[in-house]
Amino acid sequence: MTAYDVIVLAGGAAKRLGGADKPAVRVGGRALLDRVLAACAGAGATVVVGGRRPTARPVTWTREVPQGGGPLAALGAGLRLTTAERVLVLSADLPFLGAGTVEALLAAAEEGGREGALCTDPDGRDQPLVAAYRAEPLRRELALIATEHGSLAGLPLRLLTAELDLARVDAGPHAAFDCDTWDDIAAARARIREHGAVLDEWITSVKNELGIELDVDTGVLLDLARDAAHGVARPAAPLTTFLVGYAAARASADAGPEAAAAAVADAARKVTALALRWEAEADSGGEGAGTP
Repeated sequence: MTAYDVIVLAGGAAKRLGGADKPAVRVGGRALLDRVLAACAGAGATVVVGGRRPTARPVTWTREVPQGGGPLAALGAGLRLTTAERVLVLSADLPFLGAGTVEALLAAAEEGGREGALCTDPDGRDQPLVAAYRAEPLRRELALIATEHGSLAGLPLRLLTAELDLARVDAGPHAAFDCDTWDDIAAARARIREHGAVLDEWITSVKNELGIELDVDTGVLLDLARDAAHGVARPAAPLTTFLVGYAAARASADAGPEAAAAAVADAARKVTALALRWEAEADSGGEGAGTP
């Protein structure tokens, strides 16, 4: 992936949330800001513009001048702390932003001499805070705007995006979904509990909570839990998956995530076979008692 830095805008008064600390509002058990940070974990420098607060991974903090000066002022403050040729710019209230959208934006920003790329929402509206920009033209335009208007404070983002040659990326119906109201928060919380999304959301949240960077085949583990519950006893399912994880951790000690994932798969395969042997014995009753 292209080397890049990221600026996350986490300021603002959140008036439509009654002045709540929006970046700290939780969706799926994780703060909105932490969900955004997880999507851009590959960044070289991560700069968050806003009031300091606990985060799931280390970041560099800064504030716009004056405080409350708006997104252009915040972007200018964050940009001063970046050095990469590509800069990802994100708001801190994107609950469904994923690494795939980040990769798509960075790739689009490199095509055909473009100066950046931004997401469009399902209604075709530009989302300049879900975007990747080339740093040089971004610095140039911000400097020109500051010179023309005396400062960046209180100015709209469209003054910037209107001057840049930007690609548009349709990232689907949810990547650019932002949470401006409590209704938006409620909708986001409801969506992650939908049948098709809840398991992935839960596993991702658990891995983030435990600081685990491990890509395992959850289908294998679910099949193992099913076989243990059916072939042995229902309480065997959670205990078995725990033991598989413990064995995998021992087998892959001091190894990387790929080795750990392979160890999980290997342990799951062995224990699945064991559970099926238990089931076969139960089905056969006393038949074949002498068969190994």
